[in-house]
Amino acid sequence: MTRKTQHLRHAARTTFDNLRAEALFASRLQPADQPSAGQVQDVVTSTLRKLGIRGCAAHMAGEFGDHPETAADRMKWAQATIRTTYPTRPATPALILRPVPATAS
Repeated sequence: MTRKTQHLRHAARTTFDNLRAEALFASRLQPADQPSAGQVQDVVTSTLRKLGIRGCAAHMAGEFGDHPETAADRMKWAQATIRTTYPTRPATPALILRPVPATAS
């Protein structure tokens, strides 16, 4: 795998994780609920459907503006929860290209 491919995979993973964390942040789920992975996945999906990507980001921005002291802790919880709920898949090994043997003409 090339460095560029690794970077693109990391960027995509990070982007999806960030979107999911924003949706979890915007949801009604609380750390004290100790949600299961299935509950987290369900609430992330339903919150994204309900609010959309921009709505989740707007909700999060509002909370950081109104309650920065609690919003930072909630976002740390959301990010950690997303990382454990959606674990990284092992990278697929790159195909090994071998030269085709020359045929006799």
